[in-house]
Amino acid sequence: MVSIKTEEQIKNMEYAGKVCYDLLEHMESVVKQGITTKEIDDIAYTFITERGCTPSFLGYEGYPATICTSINDEVVHGIPSPKRKLKDGDIISLDVGASYKGYHADTARTYKVGSVSKEALDLMKYTKEALYEGLSVIKEGIKLNDVCAKIESVALAHNYGVIRELTGHGIGTVVHEDPYIPNYSNNESDLILKEGMTLAIEPMFSLKGRKVWMLEDGWTITTQDGSIAAHYEHTIAVTKDGYKILTGK
Repeated sequence: MVSIKTEEQIKNMEYAGKVCYDLLEHMESVVKQGITTKEIDDIAYTFITERGCTPSFLGYEGYPATICTSINDEVVHGIPSPKRKLKDGDIISLDVGASYKGYHADTARTYKVGSVSKEALDLMKYTKEALYEGLSVIKEGIKLNDVCAKIESVALAHNYGVIRELTGHGIGTVVHEDPYIPNYSNNESDLILKEGMTLAIEPMFSLKGRKVWMLEDGWTITTQDGSIAAHYEHTIAVTKDGYKILTGK
């Protein structure tokens, strides 16, 4: 069942979302060669809690960290580690969630470390573009699949792999609510959007193949062919004539 949020509930999500956005902005100066992913996670924990929020991911279904730090061929759910140091040429996706007064926001961004390849820069650029293409059609009365198809169209234009096992989702009092939001056109996303729905839209593209597998840690999902992946995400609220981003701009 897809829930409709009140104005007050959306305001709580928006505060959590601003904390997440400000954290990702701060990370622009933090993500650099030599820092460990555990150090990044520690910074995120302090940033979120000092602003009156709770990290959404810490302890969620047993997840052991505040944020997800996914490097190169890791698509999502990379676990921060004191042994993982960022290297020149890496790309890293940071997935962040925070809760305020019991309401969650969820957002992600991919960063470059030092000098990265043109292929990596293009993948980041067009995955981010796919996020905003998907958002561009959102308003009350459209089919959810219109969003899915818009996202996929960007991947098809650039021959990127669309990760089908991973989707966007509804969000509110828990991080993952109905509906699931695939990043490709499908026959199941026939939900009609209504004002007050809150959704996490999150394209995840790989440079080549779309197939993934999970590592032995039970969390980290990587591309099977070893190609790099990018991930961008915003939490939004559906309005009568559009949408409102709750996690930044």
